[in-house]
Amino acid sequence: MAKKLKIKYIFFDTLAAILSWTALFLFRKIGIEANTFNDINQVFSDQNFWWGIVLVPAGWLCLYAIFGTYRNVMRRSRLRELIETAIATVIGVLVIFFSLLLDDHISTYHNYYASFLFLLCVHFVLTYVPRLLITTATVRKIHTRQIGFPSILIGSKKKAFQTYIDLENQEIYSGNNFVGFVTVNGSIEQDLQAVMPQLGTLEDLGQLIEKYHIEEAIIAVEDYEQDKIQEIIRTLDGCDNLIIKITPDARDLILGTVKISSIFHSPLITINNQPMEEWQYSVKRIADVVISLLALIILSPVFLVTAIIVKCTSPGPVFYAQERIGRHGVPFMMHKFRSMYVDAEAMGPALSKDNDPRITPFGRFMRKVRLDEIPQFYNVLKGTMSIVGPRPERQFFIDQIVKRAPEYLLLQRIKPGITSWGQVKYGYASNVDEMVERLRYDLLYLDNMTLATDMKILLYTVIIIFQGRGK
Repeated sequence: MAKKLKIKYIFFDTLAAILSWTALFLFRKIGIEANTFNDINQVFSDQNFWWGIVLVPAGWLCLYAIFGTYRNVMRRSRLRELIETAIATVIGVLVIFFSLLLDDHISTYHNYYASFLFLLCVHFVLTYVPRLLITTATVRKIHTRQIGFPSILIGSKKKAFQTYIDLENQEIYSGNNFVGFVTVNGSIEQDLQAVMPQLGTLEDLGQLIEKYHIEEAIIAVEDYEQDKIQEIIRTLDGCDNLIIKITPDARDLILGTVKISSIFHSPLITINNQPMEEWQYSVKRIADVVISLLALIILSPVFLVTAIIVKCTSPGPVFYAQERIGRHGVPFMMHKFRSMYVDAEAMGPALSKDNDPRITPFGRFMRKVRLDEIPQFYNVLKGTMSIVGPRPERQFFIDQIVKRAPEYLLLQRIKPGITSWGQVKYGYASNVDEMVERLRYDLLYLDNMTLATDMKILLYTVIIIFQGRGK
């Protein structure tokens, strides 16, 4: 269903882009160039028209992809559809205007304004009307229970049963098709067992999410089971595109943490597993690729000189590859210039520290100015790392950190980075205690993750490099 819906959006967006571009050409020929225009074939014989038919729709689709238009197409709201379409239209028309139309020969600047407003209005209407119709039809199917989202209920006592009843008896159905429930402490409410099957316990949760293709997890535990919530969220956190909702208590209502998307739906707290808006993720990835390419090109002389010095000052390879843990706990190989002697960890994994005898003299200098990090731009290009994000650690140390600070696993929601808030505010950690202390800065980054925050971290990283305050 979602795939067909996505194809519909893409088809009508492409059609709208072609029609609006054609309408703009006709408007400029008939309305602006009326004195010289006398044959409709002038439009179709113009190479610019045909180039636009190919390139302009492709550009619009790329812009919509950056905005995340084609993700979660079954959950789009009509109000958000209106706002996103309006913003994307303004941005796209500005790009077309300045890149394709600004150098046209015109008799008056009023023609520019007329062309701009014409394209803006026509493209918006042609794009938004089909989207509105598709979204409205999808919402109607959800509300009438023709389609829904496979959901799992986490809890097994009175609160879980009451949550199920509330969701089922909503004035407007929210689309939760419950495939079953899992118990928290082994106890089961007979009423709940009568309306849906028990699928297992918390230990089975990850496998159940994958087996039943669960899209929503509703957490409804009793007050005495509240200590299990953090464990449940950590278990669910690594599941891509899973929406996590939790029943609020009186404290949540007082603090105003309950946000609802419809006045007819039951009040539930949605756990934010997407720290940034979709368009910001897209811009962040584009910036990662552009900056990494520029860095590798501009710093290529430094790269070459550093490689020669590393090779000449100590025996062993120039580069050092080490397995680190990335997003969703997936391991990858991180690359650096070798700053330690060969077999530095012959006695087992160990963190570097001040005056570490394992570090070569030139390696000490590289670490101060972060030269050893340059090869990690290759990891960024591959997509296993970002320029800004929590530092990736080895599984050996993650196991120790999690025993003392289980919330560390929340950092695996996002890609690790070359630099981070923790690196800027705290620096490199030389033991697990310092890793745990640095963790609070990375968790703050997770809660305040924006493009503006990334820019600040990059700025302070550059200052640290020029001051040589690394270690």
